[in-house]
Amino acid sequence: MSSLETIHVDGVWRAAASGAQREVLDPADATVLATVSEGGVADTDAAVAAARRAFDNGAGPWPRTPVAERAALLRRVAGLLERDREEIALIESRDTGKTLEEGRTDVDCVRDAFRYFADLVVAEGPGRVVDAGSDTVHSVVVHEPVGVCALITPWNYPLLQASWKIAPALAAGNTFVVKPSEVTPLSTVHLVRLLAEAGLPDGVANLVTGGGDPVGARLAEHPHVDLVSFTGGLASGTKVMTAAAPTVKKVALELGGKNPNVVFADACESDEDFDTAVDQALNAAFIHSGQVCSAGSRLIIEESVRDRFVSELARRAERIRLGRGTEKGVECGPLVSAQQLAKTEAYVTHALAEGAALRCGGRRPEPSDVRPETGYFYAPTVLDLCHGEMKVVREETFGPILTVETFHTEDEAVALANDTEYGLAGAVWTKDAGRARRVAGRLRHGTVWINDFHPYLPQAEWGGFGKSGIGRELGPSGLAEYREAKHVYQNLEPKPVRWFAG
Repeated sequence: MSSLETIHVDGVWRAAASGAQREVLDPADATVLATVSEGGVADTDAAVAAARRAFDNGAGPWPRTPVAERAALLRRVAGLLERDREEIALIESRDTGKTLEEGRTDVDCVRDAFRYFADLVVAEGPGRVVDAGSDTVHSVVVHEPVGVCALITPWNYPLLQASWKIAPALAAGNTFVVKPSEVTPLSTVHLVRLLAEAGLPDGVANLVTGGGDPVGARLAEHPHVDLVSFTGGLASGTKVMTAAAPTVKKVALELGGKNPNVVFADACESDEDFDTAVDQALNAAFIHSGQVCSAGSRLIIEESVRDRFVSELARRAERIRLGRGTEKGVECGPLVSAQQLAKTEAYVTHALAEGAALRCGGRRPEPSDVRPETGYFYAPTVLDLCHGEMKVVREETFGPILTVETFHTEDEAVALANDTEYGLAGAVWTKDAGRARRVAGRLRHGTVWINDFHPYLPQAEWGGFGKSGIGRELGPSGLAEYREAKHVYQNLEPKPVRWFAG
């Protein structure tokens, strides 16, 4: 495979049918990192056709491959991920701008996802027996693969999000076409290479590198695609849903969040508690420069501790070490693109015009503060005196911006946390166990952390309420997204019904 052959169709690596190419930039210095094929409608149609053939009548069709064999392949992929851990982590760090340690963590999580879904399908029974009320009837509900899946992944966690879709899709017996973000496609190309190395039959896994329009749009509308799973922004997600509607295909959407981190005063009583809460608020907001769908970008803090908390938070945020993610000692890398940098700057400018108070950041770093001096860097920013009508509070910024709102009562805290169109994740910090359970129970978010932020488990569902999307990834529900339920009713002693006199 040459550097320009990044489209994978029916087991063959190839360039785009049009010959078009795209440069992938290193966000740390804006230089060209790689050149990939820029696929179009013809490439997408060819990939879907290959996936359709592999599902319907391929040699040794994947849907009818025994579960144990499918699981064994997923485990082989997990082993290959371990083997290539450093190489893939470096690819992910350079492509997205995140630190090398974050890249290593991503690879480990991808490995765990493949192992989890392998274990899950093996542990299942042959189906759910249904009591039909008769000894002469055998009734069972079984689950079958959906068919051809279109998997469209985002630029912030390209490898991780691909695995959350690919692993359950394969475990369930589907074939697929994956379209990574055109901004960060490189780790997905490597993963598809590993699938082939692990022995996945030709046509089961297909890859088209290219833009959301036309590749993503064509996948969403394609009549031979049975399911489309999309992770990305709200605007693009609604387009996917609209395009999929005429063919009534299954749709799963994860569309981000505007996630509250609610801190009660009792969580800051001791110096140790205070240090932990501040540290976790930094992690919630600024990991991967805030380019995380579950980022705790809204700090909602009890008024009595606001001044001390925000002052310390801003002091530490100013000391976050920016730079190329592969450099030792760097804590935070650049934003992924010039577009994302400009978007971040616009949000801060708008927030200040609306009355927010800048506690730190709010600018590109000085050249002397970051290496390399060029690139899409933005200083971690804390905006105080925010309220729910501000654009920066209501919209997903996807940058290193933390807004601060305050409350006096538990009811007010819950109301603020739920005052969002999104509902992906949120956290509550308190020493009061009863309050923790009450608030967690009232938050309208798909994941709620108590005295923590960001951890997830492959065996626990991930997804959101409201405009954060529909469907779930990970856990048993993540596997169910890629299946159809079928009821098989067998009459063991068939007899005439005599409904009609004849």
